[in-house]
Amino acid sequence: MSGGFTIYPAIDVRGGRVVRLAQGDYARETRYGPEPLEVAGAYAGQGATWLHLVDLDAAREGGYTLRPLLRTIVDTTGLQVQTGGGVRGRDDVQRLLDAGAARVVVGSLAVREAETVAAWIAEFGAERITVALDARLDPAGGAWRVPVHGWTEDGAPLDALVAGYAAAGLRHLLSTDIDRDGMLSGPNGALYDRLRVLAPGLRVQASGGVRDAADVAAARARGCAGIVLGRALLEGRLGLADALREARC
Repeated sequence: MSGGFTIYPAIDVRGGRVVRLAQGDYARETRYGPEPLEVAGAYAGQGATWLHLVDLDAAREGGYTLRPLLRTIVDTTGLQVQTGGGVRGRDDVQRLLDAGAARVVVGSLAVREAETVAAWIAEFGAERITVALDARLDPAGGAWRVPVHGWTEDGAPLDALVAGYAAAGLRHLLSTDIDRDGMLSGPNGALYDRLRVLAPGLRVQASGGVRDAADVAAARARGCAGIVLGRALLEGRLGLADALREARC
């Protein structure tokens, strides 16, 4: 996994507000005061170069709603934005790229219609698509599985999906241990070790449960290409400057 290590501050938006969900549960939402644009501007002012922007309403219902916000963030902050939520077709990808997205994140559809998404990678280029395969470890079988529809429905085996996308030319993979997401319990290193075995050429973004700079360092040491930071930044448990410093070590 060559290249630098990238910090992706995350802004999850639901009902126009910055929120975080615990373990992907829409009933366990924490709201944060500042408006999304204000948060993005603050991250840019602290040295971030990328932003991870998620439309949580669209992730469950479809129909990305944040294009005006995306355009404004790109135009006013200089951040490169990877964004997703509710991407269901080729036109959705094109509209987000036209609105200024550097990369479009595809989640549920990447599980249900892998051939379609593989075609988008070929059409738009490997640098413009991030596939999000967020997983849960099946306690019975010991295998990782990828739920869909806002993490509310069972999906497919992680191993087969990763192998297929690696063969299709995928470059950027984001993967979250759903049980760690929003819990401040640390990323699951075993998940990223598994991904490195499955597809060592992918630039993997770690996500879920990040608490501090040590978690950033651990993800980097495991060969990840970047890390998504959500609740820890929003609540001041981890300073963005510290995370960026760790990324440069």
